[in-house]
Amino acid sequence: MKARLYKKYNDEVVPALKAKHNFKNVHQIPKFVKIVVNMGVSASNEKGAIDDAAKDLSLLTGRKPAISRSRKDVANFKLRKNQAIGCRVTLRGDAMFEFFDRLVAAALPRIRDFRGFSPRKFDGRGNYTFGVPDQAIFPEIELEKIKRQQGMDITIVTTAANDVEGLDLLRLMGFPFSEK
Repeated sequence: MKARLYKKYNDEVVPALKAKHNFKNVHQIPKFVKIVVNMGVSASNEKGAIDDAAKDLSLLTGRKPAISRSRKDVANFKLRKNQAIGCRVTLRGDAMFEFFDRLVAAALPRIRDFRGFSPRKFDGRGNYTFGVPDQAIFPEIELEKIKRQQGMDITIVTTAANDVEGLDLLRLMGFPFSEK
């Protein structure tokens, strides 16, 4: 069964975008490609930090995260080559829509004093990246089991040709943007 937001995309968002931007072809209409969730962990933390971050990320996304490793030594950061520095998960298809639905409907409203994200964080090609300061905003995470507060970066990759189309796509999908 398809995700709820996938049905919303096909039934409401596609006709609205087609009318607003005067697209001639269905393939010009922007859509989600993938969502990448990345947790960077300080290299100076204890050894269990990367395991805890990977466990939390797998709980949030339902996928096993890939461990990111350093490429070279950096003495100023006390970083050695091939040392674990973070973990990431790439979501596509139904898992992507389910995660986006949980993010917008359940997690983001739990951020304290949240007034929406800035619409100026697009990269110029319709992709949007934002940071979440704490993993505890997700209802799947049990607050008693958190050993350390860990933030994450979330990138929403779209097929939009520019930032205006990407902004319209995310707005129509229900993503909370702050007003100017």
